[in-house]
Formats: sequence, C-alpha cells, structure tokens
Amino acid sequence: MAEYERAQIAERTRRGKRHRAKAGSINVLAGAPYGFRYVKKSETAGAYYEVIEHEAETVRKVFELYTGTGLSIGAIVRWLNDHEIPTRKRISEWERSTVWAMLRNPAYKGTACFGKTETVPRQRITRPLRQRGGVSPRCSSNRERPREEWIEIAVPRIVSDEIFALAEERLAENKRFSPRRTIEPTLLQSMLICGECGYAYYRTSTRTSKRKIYYYRCLGSDDYRHVNGRICQNKPIRQDYLDRIIWEQVVRLFEDPELIRQEIQRRLQEIHDSNPTKKRKVVLEQQIARQQKGIEKLLDAYQENLLELDELRSRLPDLRKRKKALLSELGTLEATVADQQKFLRLADNMGDFLERLRSTSNTLEVVERQKILRLVVKEILVYKDTIKIKHSIPITGPPRTPGSSGSEKMPKSYLLRSWGHHCSLWCPHHRFGPLAIFGDSGPQKFADQSKDS
Repeated sequence: MAEYERAQIAERTRRGKRHRAKAGSINVLAGAPYGFRYVKKSETAGAYYEVIEHEAETVRKVFELYTGTGLSIGAIVRWLNDHEIPTRKRISEWERSTVWAMLRNPAYKGTACFGKTETVPRQRITRPLRQRGGVSPRCSSNRERPREEWIEIAVPRIVSDEIFALAEERLAENKRFSPRRTIEPTLLQSMLICGECGYAYYRTSTRTSKRKIYYYRCLGSDDYRHVNGRICQNKPIRQDYLDRIIWEQVVRLFEDPELIRQEIQRRLQEIHDSNPTKKRKVVLEQQIARQQKGIEKLLDAYQENLLELDELRSRLPDLRKRKKALLSELGTLEATVADQQKFLRLADNMGDFLERLRSTSNTLEVVERQKILRLVVKEILVYKDTIKIKHSIPITGPPRTPGSSGSEKMPKSYLLRSWGHHCSLWCPHHRFGPLAIFGDSGPQKFADQSKDS
C-alpha cells in the first residue's frame, strides 16, 4: 500500500510540474545556472530568474571565445583559470564539463527548458556493481530526452540566438570532425561511411619500393577487430584518387549557383511552415495575452479602490517583466522568418564567391578544402560498385537516355581499389571508362581526362 501511495504521489507531482512548466512558471526548475540568481516566489509575485551582471559578462566572454575566437573548451578553461575568474561557489577552479554544459544550456538565449532528462533503468553494469552482485531494482540512470519534448520557459536573455546557434553548430561539428590524434589531415576525414556494413572508413598506408601510398579502409574489413573475423568485404580505396574525384565534383556543383538559391528558399519555407515553431508562437501569444489581461485587471482593481497603491507597485513590475521576456522570445521566432532577406542577399552574392572559389580551387590547402567540402556534403557512402555522395544541397543528375536503368554500375576493373584481380586506375595499356558518382537525386559521371598522375 505504501509503495502504491508513493507511486501515486510521484505521478501527481510529475503531472503538476509539467502543467506549471507549460504555463511558464519558473518554480519547476531545479535552480538557476551560472549567470542567474533564482528569486523565490512571494505573496505578491512568482519566482523568476534575475541576471547577475558580472557573471553574465563571463558567460558572454565564454561564448565569444568559443564562437568568435575559435578557442577549444580546454583553452577556454585555461583562460578562465589564468585570469582568476571565480566560479559560482568561489572555492574551485573551472572544469571542461562546466564550460561544455554552459555552451549547451538554452537558458542563456532566453528559453530555460524543463524535462530535458528522464530516469531510465541502468543498462551498463560496472565492475563495482558486479562485485556487489549486480544491479538493484532501484538502480537507475539519467539520459537526455529528444529536443522536441523539452518544455520552454521564458527567462532573461544573456546571449543572442545567433551566437547560441553558432555554439551549437560548432559543438556538433567538433563531436563529428574532431581531429583527435590526426597528424596529417585528409580531405574526406570523418565523412566516408561503408554502404555495406555501416562502419566508418579510416586512413591506412602501405609502402612500395619507391613511395608510401595511403588508402581509405573500412573498419568492418579488419579481421583483428571482430571476434569471428571481418564482417565486410569492401576493399580499400586510394586516398589521392578519391580525394581528387570528390573535390572535382564539389567544384562542379558550385558552377550552378541557381541550385543554391533554390535550396536556400526551400529551407526557409520549411522553417516557416514547421509545426513546432507555429505551435510555440501560438503558446507565446496566449501567454502574452494572459499577462496583459492580468495587468489590466490590476489597474481596474486600483481604479475601483479594491487595491492599494503599494500592492499595485509590488505586483505590476513582475507581470511586466514576464510580458517583456515573452515578447522577446516571440520576436526571436519572428526574426527567423525575417532572415529570408538576409539569405537572399547571400544568394545574390553567391556568384562572386563561386568565381573566386573556382579560380583558387587548385591552390587551396587540405584544411581549407575540408571546410568547403563539409558545407555542401553531408556524408559519402562507399558501396562495392558505386560511391554515393549525400549533399546538403541536392543536385539533379544528368538526363536519362531512353532505355537506361535507374542506377549505374562500376566497371569491372574498379579503378580506385587495391588487391583486386583487375588492373589499376592509371594502367597505361588502355583507356578507362567513367566512374559513377551518385548525388541525392541520381548518378553523375566524371570521365578521366589524363593518363598519368
């Protein structure tokens, strides 16, 4: 009976917190993050976040160092400790996890979120737990909920939406494209995925009597990595050949700026028509109308002598502060749609940028080519007979001739691979057929124009 009562109380508490969070109440949050002070509710006003200005300056500096200067999280931690900037408790030094959590916290852009994590049964059994006999029934862990399930609550803003979005983008890129121990960067690093087994490709090398040759190799094709031997039969690919072909394809994509203009317009239309944005806008408008109605009721009560002036002065500022925060968030949503003119101006200037890119494409360093490639290519799938490029900006394939099939196969002598039974790419004894390179909408062919490399 006691366990039933405990479960019932927990469920009612959960429902009550969700209801208060949807109503915009700050009371349901655990506490104020660095840069804010949690002000408890009183008889005349609800709880709210108050900005601590000297801590807010530190937050802005952290975002500036990460998005503007380009420092890593570790470098930012060292900078904060070297300048002796105190933490919240003032008894410890800054840690990487603290700065990482700060860069991910949406409260700094004016929308604190409720329900970001959930409690689930523990799945990983560590050695200390095994020594104690396993996991107890009450042993649990926390994990992050999907972003669309978070409930947003308006709070004062410290950084702009643009800066926070840049920080989120760079965190995602660093997670995927982190160089780690890479000494010499490659063009397709972290972008090649095996289409047969789903494992990533890594770079390896072999040495001949004259030189050292680099290859991209699938992790699933290594015997020593798997208990029962290799799980993939995909063969390695010459790095220099594949890098050259992919880069030529990207340069050819840039030769048609009209595709980029159409893609920008399509994405803007998707943002404008997205259901979460529309729903959030409706909720914000309802909350603003509720706050305005509360202000009008207080003024009517004062005019009818039902409320003293001191009570009016103590209750009115809180309502106005909440209304101002809601109006700020609503303005941010509307600014997303208003950014269309900025993107269109960017598309108009795209021709000049592409002309400069074409003139310098052969002289760019590998790191500079990496940045350009990652702007327009999402990932590259390598199959046994084809290579499929997933573009961030979709391209249309060449016109199909009557009787042609929906896909094209590689020639039997797959020109980029090693340890096969067929000739290599630059064999001088015959001419070679084209290599099929697939975009999102269909295949494209890039014929080889030279015989020697």
